[in-house]
Amino acid sequence: MNIGNHLRELDIVKNAAPLISAVLQLSEDTWLQDQSRQTNYHVHSQTQSLVLLFCEGEWPDMQVEKRSAWDHLGNQAIPVMREILDRHYNRGGVILRAMAAKLIPHGTIEQHTDNHPSFACAHRIHVPIITNPDAIFLVGGKQVTMDVGKGYEINNQMPHRVHNGGDTDRIHFIFDYLPPDNIEKMPEGLN
Repeated sequence: MNIGNHLRELDIVKNAAPLISAVLQLSEDTWLQDQSRQTNYHVHSQTQSLVLLFCEGEWPDMQVEKRSAWDHLGNQAIPVMREILDRHYNRGGVILRAMAAKLIPHGTIEQHTDNHPSFACAHRIHVPIITNPDAIFLVGGKQVTMDVGKGYEINNQMPHRVHNGGDTDRIHFIFDYLPPDNIEKMPEGLN
């Protein structure tokens, strides 16, 4: 969503610790179970994803589906999303996507703009799980520094890219929230 700036800082997420702990305890095999984002979106080829929710179909006839990582992280992710929505957004909307996304050491997410029509209507929210000083995130040409356990909304309608120059993973929990004032753009049954 175009939020008028490259980034909106939210608050420290008080409920983040259980989600952070759960993500960091998962095995490498769990990270590799769902390769749909890496296969379908070239810019994510150097990432790994734990997809909890994902929307499929042509806009606006889309369906939100639970994916395999829901069983691993759903109980810890719900309080994080609920806290952020309660504090910063009008409730009553729809979460279209939710995932933990890992950028491997020395990996890159090439510059891109999120172009599915839903991205123009939904807020893209990041909560860093683990990062390092050499993980560089650029949004609209501006470098963004994000702290672990704090919420951020990025303007995904601006070109953005990430390079993890460090020797450790960079993992963010990311979710897309379609607010109630944009709900009329969704088909019946998703709200």
